[in-house]
Amino acid sequence: MKARLTEVAKAAGVSTATASRVLSGRGPASATARRRVAAAASELGYLPHAAGRALATGRGTRLAVVVNGRTEQVLEDPYVGRVVTAAAKVAAAREVGVSMHWLPLHAPAELARLAENPAIGGMVLLNPTESALRAAPKSVRGRLAAIGVGSRHVPSFDVDNGPATARLVAHLLGGGRRRVAMITGADWLPCTHRTVTAYRETVEAAGFPARVVPGDFTAARGACAATEILARWPDTDAVFALGDLAALGALGALQRTGVDVPGDVAVAGFDDLQFAALSSPALTTSTHPVETIATACATAVLDQRLGRPVTRYSSELVLRATA
Repeated sequence: MKARLTEVAKAAGVSTATASRVLSGRGPASATARRRVAAAASELGYLPHAAGRALATGRGTRLAVVVNGRTEQVLEDPYVGRVVTAAAKVAAAREVGVSMHWLPLHAPAELARLAENPAIGGMVLLNPTESALRAAPKSVRGRLAAIGVGSRHVPSFDVDNGPATARLVAHLLGGGRRRVAMITGADWLPCTHRTVTAYRETVEAAGFPARVVPGDFTAARGACAATEILARWPDTDAVFALGDLAALGALGALQRTGVDVPGDVAVAGFDDLQFAALSSPALTTSTHPVETIATACATAVLDQRLGRPVTRYSSELVLRATA
């Protein structure tokens, strides 16, 4: 097992920061400290990780997770937390730090300003939009990847939610539902458009009407959307929400108005969050391998292996009691 920087520092009797300066050849350190660190590294067989060396000798020593969104509240989204945690684990194994930044939806040019930060060596763009991708400067090519849509110069890692949506809606139709309504995700996200298209094509191919109500992935909006659906289309017999939080919000709203789930109206979500199985009744959904996607994206950036333009991950249907 390869020795870690912290183990070298402990053996040399110096701080981790001092050991890092000595081994990277950058920054001050006494002659005594240099001898101790060199001896400890040799004895332990320490070799700096390729990603750590690249960042330390290149533009920075930190991986930035840049989150696109209307307001900085997007940083509180549980989805963002899952991505940052997975990226941090990848970075820690490579002795690289991680930081999180909000990229305002109305100011995509801020991405270029972040890219100029000398402390940032690699970037993961979360919730990317076409305007944000266009704002990515040439200087970040080779050290920027997106979770979501990508571009010619920005490779992407994403869940294959179009086919997954089609499978889930087909399951509802196959169970005898005929008037399936959809609560969408945020309208500014390309992933939302993919799923709405898949939903429309599936219900219309079966000869049934499309019923679409805007959502934003939150439980509060899911509850409001469910109420709106019943007011506009009282004969609705199934609700599919893009996002488990929205689906759980819809489930609660339906139950509060006396609607039996799944007897009167079936409900399904997307994500398979840990607590989706804890609702009553338990939520039918489709998986979203967030940690796997974020790990692969961060690894590709830190190891500088951004070869494939698009990497898609499958989603699996999880059948429970609501549909």
